[in-house]
Amino acid sequence: MIKSACIVVLFEFALGATAAFGTEHSSPRSSRKMTPTSSLSEAKHADSLPGDRRMRNKPRLPIPEPLLSDKPGTWAHDTMSRRLNKDILQRTFDENQAKFESAGFSQALKRFNLLRSELDDAANTKLRPIEFDRDSRPADVVRREKDEWNEILAPYQDDTWLSAPWLVTEFYAYRRLIEALGYYDEENPDTYLFDPFAVAKMSGLETSVKSAETMLGKVKTLPKTRQGLGVASQLSLWGNKMDLSIWPADAENSSADVFESILVAAGENMLHDDTSKLAEHCEELRQKGGGSIDIIVDNAGFELVTDLALADHLIDSGLAKVVTFQLKSHPTFVSDALEKDLIEHVEFYASLSPIDFPNAHEAGVRWKGYLETGAWVCNENDFWVQPTAMWSFPSDLREEMNERCDLAFVKGDANYRRLLGDRYWNYSASFQDIIGCCFPCPVCALRTLKAEVACGIAKEEVERAKSLDEEWMTNGRFGVIHFGTGQD
Repeated sequence: MIKSACIVVLFEFALGATAAFGTEHSSPRSSRKMTPTSSLSEAKHADSLPGDRRMRNKPRLPIPEPLLSDKPGTWAHDTMSRRLNKDILQRTFDENQAKFESAGFSQALKRFNLLRSELDDAANTKLRPIEFDRDSRPADVVRREKDEWNEILAPYQDDTWLSAPWLVTEFYAYRRLIEALGYYDEENPDTYLFDPFAVAKMSGLETSVKSAETMLGKVKTLPKTRQGLGVASQLSLWGNKMDLSIWPADAENSSADVFESILVAAGENMLHDDTSKLAEHCEELRQKGGGSIDIIVDNAGFELVTDLALADHLIDSGLAKVVTFQLKSHPTFVSDALEKDLIEHVEFYASLSPIDFPNAHEAGVRWKGYLETGAWVCNENDFWVQPTAMWSFPSDLREEMNERCDLAFVKGDANYRRLLGDRYWNYSASFQDIIGCCFPCPVCALRTLKAEVACGIAKEEVERAKSLDEEWMTNGRFGVIHFGTGQD
């Protein structure tokens, strides 16, 4: 009943929807800057490191092989051998050309081009350690992250960009970009904390408003019921399709009615839906007066707006007393959101014309109030920008979330890949037995499929998706909502 009701309401949303996609402003806000935590790299192609206590929390099922990037014809191979360099880094250069070619960026540009030359010969270039010699952060913070990355890369010293696990090399590529640009080099004001994806994220934010205006007008009328939660969750799910690394927020995309078509097709394109389990858990939180709920955020732009709408509903409906946004600690994966991006989105919406965009403006003002009162909290952590499987949480972060968090929404494809360790699970393998049993708290994954890894999908649904779209695993058309109870 919940699923069918949600689909009906989503279709009604679509009748008025229009497509959309995603400099720092100061703002009163609540922010939790947690201590960066140590991460774990699995022994090469193995399921654990001997003696690592964190592996006591691991899947119930035998852990399969990880995805590599060395097989032509796969999305992983195309990403690491072509798309990352020719599409993403080229577009990054084009959007920042004047800055990159300025005097202050001369050394950064050389390092940027060296990184691109490695990717040009990805099949033969071995991975090297990340360098931290231009890092102005406190020594203990630098030392901790250096140790983390050395541990992550240790099993792959003789591997190339294509022979090491895809999850490792993709996260590594973005960390190498941060190194190349001198992101943490306070002695160079031109490169210090320079976000190479700011142009793309601002474009995504600016083009999000038209669709969001219609959506936000509907969200504020959602009932404070299981059905209301189901609709808010599905809006956040399908917002994940608006990924700026795949579909840039250009003029063509901003004028096309993309989000409307997504919502209309939501029923057909849902491959697994645990909304009823999610709603049952959330009703327990409501009966207790509301819980502490985290959203492990994915993309800025329109997707982040749908996440803010979900968080708004969680507070307004009494499901949550506090919503914590878990955000990236440095720019990564083009559109992934940092705290500054979330603040910028809230400020931008609050500053919109109340005449032209009354719903968006009202939402922005309300969101700003949540940040000021502490109902919304922002947290950046290095764990969210590393390729460690999410059954290998560092102990301090695991303990903190286990004690504080009543539910975590995990957004997007890269986060989902980490939930599954980016490994070749059987598509019908139980989400609960892979990660639901060992996540620090109850967990709900909202994911549109953009990589060749999945679980918890019935065989008949897999066959149906294959028959509808030969690129069903990689183009973001299909979605899943998985719920897990948290560690035993």
